[in-house]
Amino acid sequence: MRWRGRRQSKNIEDRRGQNTSSTRGGFGRGGGFGMPRSSRRRTGMRRAGGGGLSTIIIMVVLFFVLKSCGINPLDMLTGGGQNPNFSPSSPQSEYNDGQINQRQPGQVSTRDEMGQFVATVLAETEDTWNGIFKSLGARYPEPKLVLFEKSIKSACGHASSATGPFYCPGDNKIYIDLSFYGQLERDFGASGDFAKAYVLAHEVGHHVQNVTGILPKFNKLRRTMSKSETNKMSIRVELQADCFAGVWAHYTAQKGLLEKGDLEEALNAATKIGDDAIQRRTQGYVVPESFNHGTSKQRYYWFRRGVEQGKIDACNTFDGDV
Repeated sequence: MRWRGRRQSKNIEDRRGQNTSSTRGGFGRGGGFGMPRSSRRRTGMRRAGGGGLSTIIIMVVLFFVLKSCGINPLDMLTGGGQNPNFSPSSPQSEYNDGQINQRQPGQVSTRDEMGQFVATVLAETEDTWNGIFKSLGARYPEPKLVLFEKSIKSACGHASSATGPFYCPGDNKIYIDLSFYGQLERDFGASGDFAKAYVLAHEVGHHVQNVTGILPKFNKLRRTMSKSETNKMSIRVELQADCFAGVWAHYTAQKGLLEKGDLEEALNAATKIGDDAIQRRTQGYVVPESFNHGTSKQRYYWFRRGVEQGKIDACNTFDGDV
């Protein structure tokens, strides 16, 4: 991916090097990328309310019907399209040759290549989703990206690096310990910068679901669902985030930022982190009823669908089979 020298997002909170002691309580439910059960939190969102699968299907269909009638559903769901109010952050700390330096929020050290990379990818997702929302007559409320090490406190509770990358709907922030990328390559055989970009774009996809009302609706539906039903719905939510990541990749390719082999890197990552592939690698057998992110084939298909079609209405994973 041709990312060097491009705009970097200022929506960065670099909390690496900070002391983030654990808090009481479990981790709140938010969208994630998909990791073995032994090394990640449970996938999903906070619970509330009730409903069923048909409700989400109707909601998604209604979204596009309203759009075709000239009504801005995104504008209604985001409260007029205004950005949420984030409290100003205090200067963040940075380790530099054993010394702690103060750094303003949104800044990443010029010597921190991976930090600069994710800041650039986040900026590219901002450009894409700002354009898509604008075409719908709404404003895109950009998420924050929080970089941390070892453990972190979020509006969804306390999480460790073993959690893997996650999106917290409680504060509209994406959290990632950049050491995850080493695990992605080392343990899953998913290497390459565009594989890394796909991970971040997937979490941004959860943010899109949140501000359009899809994620909150799933939160409400969970209370009345059985574990099996919840897993099945979770798969549809995760696959849509994969498809949204593909939509971003579509526009990134149009901008001429992809290099030879980039899409193959992302598609390989999608395949390597399918529930069946992870279970087969970690325990030697698969338990389909426990899947909650989707199989390798499903994740490959929906990411590729987003890439090829480049339209959010191509990502309706709630209608029919997935």
